[in-house]
Amino acid sequence: MKTVWSKTQGAEREALFAFNEAYKHFISVCKTERECVKETVRLAEENGYRDLNAVLAAKEKIQAGDKFYAVNKDKDIALFVIGSEPLEAGMNIVGAHIDSPRLDLKQHPIYEDQGLTLLDTHYYGGIKKYQWVAHPMALHGVVFKKDGTRIDLNIGEDDNDPVVGISDLLVHLSADQMQKTGAKVVEGEDLNVLVGSIPAESDKEEKEPVKKAILVLLKEKYNIEEDDFLSAEIEVVPAGKARDYGLDRSLVLGYGHDDRVCAYTSALATFAMENPQRTSVCLLVDKEEVGSNGASGMHSHFFENTVAEILNAMGDYSELKVRRALQNSKMLSSDVSAGYDPNYPSVNEMKNTAFLGKGIVFNKYTGSRGKSGCNDANPEFIAELRRIMEEENVMFQTAELGRVDQGGGGTIAYILANYNMEVIDAGIAVQNMHAPWEVVSKADVYEAYRAYIAFLKKA
Repeated sequence: MKTVWSKTQGAEREALFAFNEAYKHFISVCKTERECVKETVRLAEENGYRDLNAVLAAKEKIQAGDKFYAVNKDKDIALFVIGSEPLEAGMNIVGAHIDSPRLDLKQHPIYEDQGLTLLDTHYYGGIKKYQWVAHPMALHGVVFKKDGTRIDLNIGEDDNDPVVGISDLLVHLSADQMQKTGAKVVEGEDLNVLVGSIPAESDKEEKEPVKKAILVLLKEKYNIEEDDFLSAEIEVVPAGKARDYGLDRSLVLGYGHDDRVCAYTSALATFAMENPQRTSVCLLVDKEEVGSNGASGMHSHFFENTVAEILNAMGDYSELKVRRALQNSKMLSSDVSAGYDPNYPSVNEMKNTAFLGKGIVFNKYTGSRGKSGCNDANPEFIAELRRIMEEENVMFQTAELGRVDQGGGGTIAYILANYNMEVIDAGIAVQNMHAPWEVVSKADVYEAYRAYIAFLKKA
């Protein structure tokens, strides 16, 4: 079977492994949307990008060759390299999402039960809830106090940090539990995170002494009080770094490959663009896992408004030109696909399945059942992409998300297609998708990076 490995030897093989070392660092330090944006800004500035807000505040005129980034609510980021062609002629866009399935703390999370203090959670995105128990977990997020003070939280990643977690029922007492369906083995309200068991020292009897001790610890170490949970975004995520996977180190095990593996490769491909003809854009957004709604989801007007600001700063604004710029654009919705798993072959139709190690995956459509909710890419656009990939010697494959009536899923593709631009899903095959630890091939990570460069350069 021909794979990316078979065509990468010598220096290119070394470059492939080196690229993945940098990716492993990215996915290890970027476990929330805010962390992804912060790290992408750091990388962008290293590559000569400037903050669009600073450009606008200085009333500078934007022109061909300029590179800048725009951030929305610390949860979205758009990277731009202005091309020599007028913006209304369209942009080449690679777009991914940077939210991943996880557990969020509720606004009133902390409580004590029989000498144990726990945090109540609400799961985010589509998960098999039973996969999230009996793992070391970390707490990442932000807390805003009433006076506006921001507190960044990251507990469980340093080797000296404690970790937290969710208990599972011991097999010796699970006779009733094991009769339940997978959806009910562990239920949402049972995903409570254990955080402590030592009671506070006190001269008087306390009603909840362990909870009090944990609150004292939070106050002393992080300046967080119980009421501050009301204005906090704290995510419970798997603790630990991304690791080489497989005896030959050909794979990467990590949390949040969906969809940060496409976000990273899309951003790095954009950094490789210098003085393009068509404006190159990398768009990284929040909330895809829960429908792309809200002020930081793709349904918001962040991207459209940013394009309008750019046209205005180029001295070329009109509402019609904004619409033309969007309509004339081409986009790779860089989102992951389901990788074939030999342990579960029955869910796939083998002629239309994505395989690890065989390159970037193009999904003409996603959706479910009768293509419900999908973006169905036009064959004219696919033909253009075939030509580009062949010219640049990029290995690609096409796939569907499993057998026709097996399930399904969606991406941000259909939202951008509402502007009448050409869009197709193009990403990396993943095993264990939406589990705490997912798996990708290093070969596919590198080939996707090359594919995004080819698209930005030639589409």
